[in-house]
Amino acid sequence: MSFYLDSPCECENGCIITSMNIMQAKNPILVDQFNRQIEYLRISLIDKCDLRCTYCIPKGFTGFEHSENWLSFDEIERVVATFARLGTSRFRLTGGEPLLRKNLPELVSRLSGLPGVEDLSMTTNGTQLAKLAAPLRQAGLTRLNVSLDSLRRECVEEISGSDSLGKVMAGLHAARDAGFKRIKINMVPLPGINMDDIEDMVGFCIDNEFILRLIEVMPMGVKAQQLDYVNLQTVINRLQGKFQLQETHEIMGGGPARYWETADRKFTLGLITPRSQHFCETCNRVRMSVDGTLYLCLGQEEKFDLKPLLRSNCSDDELEEAIRSAIDLKPERHEFNSNPQKIIRFMSMTGG
Repeated sequence: MSFYLDSPCECENGCIITSMNIMQAKNPILVDQFNRQIEYLRISLIDKCDLRCTYCIPKGFTGFEHSENWLSFDEIERVVATFARLGTSRFRLTGGEPLLRKNLPELVSRLSGLPGVEDLSMTTNGTQLAKLAAPLRQAGLTRLNVSLDSLRRECVEEISGSDSLGKVMAGLHAARDAGFKRIKINMVPLPGINMDDIEDMVGFCIDNEFILRLIEVMPMGVKAQQLDYVNLQTVINRLQGKFQLQETHEIMGGGPARYWETADRKFTLGLITPRSQHFCETCNRVRMSVDGTLYLCLGQEEKFDLKPLLRSNCSDDELEEAIRSAIDLKPERHEFNSNPQKIIRFMSMTGG
């Protein structure tokens, strides 16, 4: 039953109840201290990866989390169900490389069936996708982002540390055959390495009806901090003229990307610009690492560990209260430009 009051009502204890109070009680949502609703949770299923991309995991790094510290499928499901009850509707499975987590279609099936989960997507490097695309689609995965920084074999090997282009291409074809629509290709432009590949990637995405997203590299970890980032504002100025792109305000996945389209809408380009044009004021997401730590911002240290609660058989109310407490820690903005040396944490640990 719903109650609506036209005016405040004071009870004997002096408290004031309004229609807004009651509606919030009936429809709890996660809102941080800066009035941003948290609609999106990114979940790292594993911090290990079969590639060593220069902007993510340093070559030779072995300091991965022990598997006994990973959240179990039951624990992940419980966290997602709790976030969904609190109004979060979009969930993305990440890594490391999420396809390395055993029995992944089982987890996808469990999460996709939860009340309130409206969108369940995944970011992957695509090397294992050929064998898993169909089972994941059948299990209820709705969308895919595939990381691919070049169409040149030697360039992919230079960036990723592996001759993996053939596997990724096979995975993309399998994903399309499995019924995934408007697959997104994530490309990180790096000066002197793959800048000349951007227009070829645009052509590839046009031919295959993929969405291309260009992402500014973020200064996380010592290796990433040594990389120059490409200001994508200069890139879009060039691409707009060559491909007759028009900016669109259509929402495509609920993330921070801004999008441009061709007039016939057959090609879409997205830009994610945390350095040149940050989107902190509208940030609607948090990340959970494989060990159950909530990271409230990629560029700050605030975090909240859910694992002790989960493994002490906490109640649903206790878990909800812990998540609300975590969201209260979410900072106003990152400091990637003003303090780029601040965060020494690998993307694979944080959750993509």
